[in-house]
Amino acid sequence: MSLPLRRRQALQLAAAGAALLGAPALRAQAPRTIRIGYQKFNTLNILKGTGQLEKALADQGAKVEWHEFLGGGQLSEALAAGAIDFGHASDGIGVFQQASHKGLAYLAAESPYPRGVGFLVPANAPFKTVADLKGQRVATGRGYNSQYILIRALEAAGLRYEDVEAVYIVTASDTVAALQSGSVAAIGLWDPFLAGAQVATGARLLFDGTGLSANRTYHFARPEVARAQQDLLRTVFAELRKANAWSQANPKEVVATLAPQLKVDPQVLALATERRAYGVVPLSDAIAQDQQLLADAFAKIKLIPRPVQVKDAFLNLGIV
Repeated sequence: MSLPLRRRQALQLAAAGAALLGAPALRAQAPRTIRIGYQKFNTLNILKGTGQLEKALADQGAKVEWHEFLGGGQLSEALAAGAIDFGHASDGIGVFQQASHKGLAYLAAESPYPRGVGFLVPANAPFKTVADLKGQRVATGRGYNSQYILIRALEAAGLRYEDVEAVYIVTASDTVAALQSGSVAAIGLWDPFLAGAQVATGARLLFDGTGLSANRTYHFARPEVARAQQDLLRTVFAELRKANAWSQANPKEVVATLAPQLKVDPQVLALATERRAYGVVPLSDAIAQDQQLLADAFAKIKLIPRPVQVKDAFLNLGIV
């Protein structure tokens, strides 16, 4: 073998070795990323609007990617598929994902928001109580928080869910259209769409979740992802607590922050905000029992394929 050839081979080996040694260093320099799914008006939406999470994560050499979803169903599917790492959705979504083996875990809960879900009737409708809806067509979402409070309200009035004709509608706009057309007697909505319908149509609130449901929302992740990103999630929750405290103390500023983002009438957001309590809280036995009532109600009417034990999906990592 000629000397020039040996020299060329040695140089090639040296360059390859340097590349291998340098690769981990290059990877270490790349910022870690947490991908967060959120929906309009929820607390993660407010945190996004403040821009504070980006600053806090930058101190850890990390960054955030925000992904907006129209509903909790789409968000939970993205979580299960690994398209996002962490997200916030309603109580019903948690029950559905557990019953369908999505493999998601509850990480934390939000404060109760019972007045943020309710049923509306036309202002001049003869209905005074939920019992007056017997035999009527009532619009709700399938598996939504509105469906749960309808189940509970009917039971409290001595009626069964089957005593009304449930009409399942997916979007809030279609739900409001059904009320305005007179094709249903009452509609179930959640804020900010509940507030929007009240302001836009003058519809009367027949009942809300008070005494029927805590109407909590929850934070979810796949267990293995949550464990791997505990440090980043701890920062997310620390900043979320700050954003919640600010929101609770400054409702007018919340409206000013969110109205242009959401392209929603400030009057609508003001109504929704004034009846809301902000605050992220750790999971507890009491929260599990409350969520179990929802799971049992959905199992009773065969909305989910099997009964579930909600607490089995709780993951307490001590990061809240």
